[in-house]
Amino acid sequence: MSNSREITGRSAAGPGNPTTESSVVPASTRELDELVTHEDVDRARDRWKVTQGRAALARRRRLGRFSGLWLLWLLIGPGVLVFLGENDAPSMLTYAATGARFGVGFFLPFTVLTFLMGFVVQEMTARLGAVTHRGHAELIFDRFGSFWGFFAMGDLVLGNFLTLVTEFIGVRAGLGFFGVRPALAVGGALLGVLGAIMTGRYWTWERITLALALFNGLFIPAALLAHPAWGQVGNAMLTWQPLPRGDGNEILLLLLATMGATVTPWMLFFQQSAVVDKGLQPRDIPAARLDTLLGTVLATVFAIAAILATAPLFQHGINAADFQTAQFAQALEPWIGRFGAALFALGIFEAGIVAAVTISTSSAYAFGEVLHSGHSLNRPVRDAWPFYLTLMGSACLAAGLVLIPGAPLEFIILTVNVIAVLAMPPALAFLLILVNDRELMGEHANGFWGNLGGVSVGLVLVAAGLMFSLATVFPRLLRT
Repeated sequence: MSNSREITGRSAAGPGNPTTESSVVPASTRELDELVTHEDVDRARDRWKVTQGRAALARRRRLGRFSGLWLLWLLIGPGVLVFLGENDAPSMLTYAATGARFGVGFFLPFTVLTFLMGFVVQEMTARLGAVTHRGHAELIFDRFGSFWGFFAMGDLVLGNFLTLVTEFIGVRAGLGFFGVRPALAVGGALLGVLGAIMTGRYWTWERITLALALFNGLFIPAALLAHPAWGQVGNAMLTWQPLPRGDGNEILLLLLATMGATVTPWMLFFQQSAVVDKGLQPRDIPAARLDTLLGTVLATVFAIAAILATAPLFQHGINAADFQTAQFAQALEPWIGRFGAALFALGIFEAGIVAAVTISTSSAYAFGEVLHSGHSLNRPVRDAWPFYLTLMGSACLAAGLVLIPGAPLEFIILTVNVIAVLAMPPALAFLLILVNDRELMGEHANGFWGNLGGVSVGLVLVAAGLMFSLATVFPRLLRT
């Protein structure tokens, strides 16, 4: 994400923008090295691959029908990563809690609805990044001033750090099922996170993280081993059963936690910055939209699988109210077998690892944008050390806190997702203002349907926040 440059004979409007060249060239090789960074070269290489892919698609009669898939493979990444990254340890454990407590009734279609809300928000984010070539934090500071910029940053930093803590809780829980000691599990995961970010290449980092993220699909065989009653599943999806009976405060907590599992501020900052780091252009917006849709669909399927995998606990009347992280896998073993329980535990471990990578990167992107320092995974550590220091420091501190004995892990997990919902309305308001700015977005500004979807999501989040506030002030209000 290079800063804009004004160069004699050459102009660069922003990161990823094609330059306009003239016959004037830098006077020396040293001057050229100062003007063209490692980041610029790597991103130019990525864009050249896309150009070749478009040319191959134009000649697909000769090259075959797979040219379009190759071009899509070159362009996808941020959308899939942001949704599978948000299918993180607290989110998957939230889905597990809903399945174990209430089965496949109300929460199954409600989960699908929350992912539709997430798609509406993230599509606007991807479009904003492709058009402006600037990160979310940078745009907020420039458009709304330092007060609102620091407000948004405070919102992001607090939410990201708390969420990072829960990711390492998930890592500890998943490997704890196999008897791995907490210090070894968390320490090994931290080394994995640091290894992924030290590639010095956005493309390599993205492909490694995508490969890890696809292991979110481990919840599918775990769900199949639970032998779901597909008739009940279909009925729940088509009829949308009413809210279950029970403690209203507990149900409200799960409602907010489920929304916080799909719509959260870090997703805005991460996807927009990743789109910029990848170098996507306005002409890539359809591919970015498809990328976001693909991520939405995959994450929805995996989330539903987590609910179905734990539904046997509800069906057999097992009280799951006090389960702590790895205890879900242990409790499922009699119903889905050792193999199925192991898959569930590995899924929680994977969810924590992938989210730890993406969320820490989100924080680092935002800090780099605000400090106007190097903030790209295409930059080596020596050229962007504040970016990498923020990334590694937040991950290390969160990993250390997880090892504190006696922490109420499941309560922390649900609470973090609730905080994400409460923090989202201001972030969504900034996003809607930005994508409606014609001066900024031009022909790619929001239309009627985009605004309808965005405002609807905002109203739902505000209503959820008001309900939570009322329940907090008047705790007896929702008791049944």
